[in-house]
Amino acid sequence: MNKKLRVWLALPLALSVVAAGCSGGGGSASDGAKQGASGAAASNDGGKPYEVTLVYMGNESADTKKVSEAMSEITKKKINATVKLQPISAGAWAQQTNLALTSQEKIDVFMASSIYNFSAQVSAGHFLPLDDLLAKYGKDITKLMDPAYLNAGKVSGKQYAIPTNKDLATQGGIVMRKDMIDKYKIDLGAIKTVQDLDAVFATIKKNEPQLIPIVTSTASTPVDNLLKDDVLVDKLGVLPNYDNGLKVENLYESAEYADLLKTMRKWYEAGYFSRDAATSTEQPYDVVKANKAFSFFNVMKVGSAESQSLRTGMPMVTVPLTDAVSTTSHVTNFMHAIPRGSQNPEKAMMLINLLYSDKELVNLLNWGIEGTHYVKKSDNVIDYPPGVDVKSVSYNTGNISFMFGNQFLNYTWPNQLPDIWQKTDEFNKKAKKSVALGFTFDATPVKTEVGAVNNVLQQFKAGLETGTLDPEKTLPTFISRLKAAGIDKIISEKQKQLDSWKSSAK
Repeated sequence: MNKKLRVWLALPLALSVVAAGCSGGGGSASDGAKQGASGAAASNDGGKPYEVTLVYMGNESADTKKVSEAMSEITKKKINATVKLQPISAGAWAQQTNLALTSQEKIDVFMASSIYNFSAQVSAGHFLPLDDLLAKYGKDITKLMDPAYLNAGKVSGKQYAIPTNKDLATQGGIVMRKDMIDKYKIDLGAIKTVQDLDAVFATIKKNEPQLIPIVTSTASTPVDNLLKDDVLVDKLGVLPNYDNGLKVENLYESAEYADLLKTMRKWYEAGYFSRDAATSTEQPYDVVKANKAFSFFNVMKVGSAESQSLRTGMPMVTVPLTDAVSTTSHVTNFMHAIPRGSQNPEKAMMLINLLYSDKELVNLLNWGIEGTHYVKKSDNVIDYPPGVDVKSVSYNTGNISFMFGNQFLNYTWPNQLPDIWQKTDEFNKKAKKSVALGFTFDATPVKTEVGAVNNVLQQFKAGLETGTLDPEKTLPTFISRLKAAGIDKIISEKQKQLDSWKSSAK
């Protein structure tokens, strides 16, 4: 799902794999298709169509305008509006969108994200509250989405963004080369805990000296994918075991963190990491693709093995090592918001509603025009036309379908599981929900401390979490520097906001 654009791929892969998912109380893929556009049906109000500008992180393609026009043929009939697609590259996203939001440029539908300063953007007044608009023009959304997930887009009790309906839970685990698993007859069923991997890595180290047993990068260490806490977006104050009586604690002082660091140090000393693990910025899947590594840790969801196989160019297998859990930070990594620069918020909400209910429109946005950019192999499976591939197709957003509306309406590709949406629906419904699901931390009151703490993290985190630094010697210094930088003040502020959130939710 994600990892399409280099920046978010580097993130906890929070963005990896072709996403999916519907929530427990809301409905499934077929539910969304059946609902139609009832929330917007009465909105063809005559007069000149309003142009809805949709801004998202993605690639500009040769046929972006053609797809906009094809989408507009649908939206003119349904909501008397046209669509203007305005993708912005990952590298330019932060600078361009900050300027556009601050100057209140005409943007009607905006890709909001907890990864990209959503709470700070709300605090700055960049987004309109959506409660009334959602109630009036978003009926397909409210019928589809579980309130627990929909409410994750609220800040201080007001709805400022609509989470996309995709995979709404995640779990950490390991991705390994299937050829090596088969060659050495490694029993995947015997891998239940992190400690069970010791023998696996020892086997690879002994028999395949040309391969790095574990490849990692500074963007996402093994520890990032093995924590059993709600990290409350930034890890600067977490909820152990996704509950802890809503008591926020310092992750870096916890026994869980210390134990993981000991394991990382043991693996480093055994030669399972590369010597430059603490400074490497190369994507782990690229290192595997180059036939230089055996495994890496990552987030897991339905279809992860297939997705990672595509990215590495070889068959991969996955083993989850944590429970599947829904947290605010995962539910809110991609959302739709309406900026204050919108000149017609009503039409903007009508378009958002269609993205959760109109299958034809959603697939146009994701994959382009049938016969030109893709061909149907069956009712729901598509592929590139003859002579066309991912590099030559003239409309390619970067495989970012997880960013838009209801991903359950998407066509699938031959390399995906044929029942990926059904399985993702089940995955979402079975996942544990953090008791803080729906809470969004506003770091504005402690932004100075956050900056100082992040500087300390940059100095120590990668070294400790790849075993490069000895935790026996370095962890106490790390904790001391965090405290000097103000992490206790951040945790106190987070606790205050969490308590307030809990009170207002009653």
